[in-house]
Amino acid sequence: MNGKSNKLFLRSNCVVEPLIDRWYAWPHLVAPATAARNLTERHLRIMDSYLSDPEAHAEAARNPALAGGPFMRYAIDRSQEIADLRATTQRERVDLLALSGAIAEIETFVENEARGYAMEALYPRIPAPLKGCIELAYDLRDRPSYRLLEPLLYGKFNSAAGQSLMLSLVSSDDRAFIFSTPRLDDDDSLHWPTAFASRDVDSLFRFRFAPVSCGELSELLGRREQEAAVAQLLTERAPRLPQRYHGPGIRWRYFGHACVLVEAQGRAILTDPVFSCPFPNASPRFTLEDLPPFIDFVLLTHAHQDHVLLESLLQLRERIGTILVPRNSGGSLQDPSLKLILRACGFKHVTEMAEMDEIVDGPITLQAIPFFGEHCDLAIMSKSAWLVRAGQHSLLFAADSRNLSRALYNEVHKLVGDIGTLFVGMECDGAPLSWIYGPLLTRRIERAIDQSRRANASDCAGALALAEAVHSREVYVYAMGQEPWLHFISSIRYDEDSNPIVESDRLVKTLQERGIAARRLFGSAEKKLP
Repeated sequence: MNGKSNKLFLRSNCVVEPLIDRWYAWPHLVAPATAARNLTERHLRIMDSYLSDPEAHAEAARNPALAGGPFMRYAIDRSQEIADLRATTQRERVDLLALSGAIAEIETFVENEARGYAMEALYPRIPAPLKGCIELAYDLRDRPSYRLLEPLLYGKFNSAAGQSLMLSLVSSDDRAFIFSTPRLDDDDSLHWPTAFASRDVDSLFRFRFAPVSCGELSELLGRREQEAAVAQLLTERAPRLPQRYHGPGIRWRYFGHACVLVEAQGRAILTDPVFSCPFPNASPRFTLEDLPPFIDFVLLTHAHQDHVLLESLLQLRERIGTILVPRNSGGSLQDPSLKLILRACGFKHVTEMAEMDEIVDGPITLQAIPFFGEHCDLAIMSKSAWLVRAGQHSLLFAADSRNLSRALYNEVHKLVGDIGTLFVGMECDGAPLSWIYGPLLTRRIERAIDQSRRANASDCAGALALAEAVHSREVYVYAMGQEPWLHFISSIRYDEDSNPIVESDRLVKTLQERGIAARRLFGSAEKKLP
């Protein structure tokens, strides 16, 4: 490659990981309250554990059965760097450390001090980090609670602090699990401290398709003295330019997990964007180059790390019209606002949708459908299935919905009618409550309760009842986390005896025996509806 060429492009296999305090960024690390709890109850605990016995972590990381556990994956001892990261975090994130303590304190304070009488006298005693950002209240049974004023927390605590991007070239799908391993510097990566909301981030991703010189990119990244390293990220090979589908009817493309692109009537709709990048000998897949130049709507189902992937969303920010998100409960710790999270990351056009709300855009109708389950029985509202209508076709993207109440979809069917195509998740052996939500819990829970309250999607019986209730003519099992490029965010590895595989095989067979088209999706898939 001629290093002086002005016709260079950011390589398609250049992965750009968003980081916060060197940990892979996901929604709960952006919202101030959940970020504070993850800092003290997840990150610092893992770093302390590693520093006490790095070899135990290395050994655990070599055991596939422990994938997704709280073990850093470093082949050599990186204790000094972890100690430095811990010290830096303690020094620079004093505000979040205090906020985490205040959240634990307010739980006990409200429980012990609010006895059914007027709460006005309690406000002066609210812990300082929460003062002015919290409301105390009773429910109708005189049980005390509190409500976080999330917009004010974003103003009080700098959500952009500690944000950065890590650029590296990949030749495989193998990456360390995001909950357990911070991203340290190495010879194969460039670390770029910058806020996610910065327009410079859009400039970087524009270079996927627009030519740039090595000097320009070095200047953007603040790496003038490392032009040779920056040059490795660039190529003279021009990418395939994204194209919009102009054929008849509808075309949908499966990009992996819960990411499906629907194109119809001149519109493009993308659900839960999670896409991979190409590299030599990669398994078949759709990538960024297979997306249209403009996406009218992005539909997000819920705030888990495998459904709101900032790594994918940031690459698309300039190409998205509107992001639709489910409305949250308005102030509970476990249910941060997706709208506020995305706006803090620089997305300007985000619309909240309540259950059964709909948006009509010309020939396309998008409707939010109730979503039960997969959230460990916590009071979380920010979860939604999405119904897409285009002409005579209707497609329901139910993501990780678990059919807890057979009556639910009977009532939905009364309002929306038959749904021709159903996409349903069947990861029916989900993680226990503590896996995602443990850092938010301010008191220990019994192990039996933790194991009972799992983040389960539908099993065969539930998915079958859902398909029957809405009279689906074809059913696709998706959102299983099986694709190899998803292991770093899901940690899932199935075999033929895994319960989700057994249950989804049973569903597919049952439906096919009834004359209903059914299939479990994997890797990539495409279909045109006339």
